[in-house]
Amino acid sequence: MGIISWIILGLIAGFIGSKIVNKTGQGMIMDIVLGIVGAIVGGLIFSAFGSAGVTGLNIWSLIVAVIGSIVVLWAYHQITGSRSL
Repeated sequence: MGIISWIILGLIAGFIGSKIVNKTGQGMIMDIVLGIVGAIVGGLIFSAFGSAGVTGLNIWSLIVAVIGSIVVLWAYHQITGSRSL
């Protein structure tokens, strides 16, 4: 997967994940970063359970990335102490 695909997937996953976790975005750059990290974390989680992780720019990868971004955003809010959940 190319860098542009990771950025697009990260932006979409970060945006969706931030809307699910705290109803507001973190800002475009933070959404992209947390979404990309979430895609990696989601891929690791799904691989640990024997399923395919991020496989490209498709719906399955988006679902995996969103789940990973939710986990990352939850951890981010626990670390920073944000109470807007």
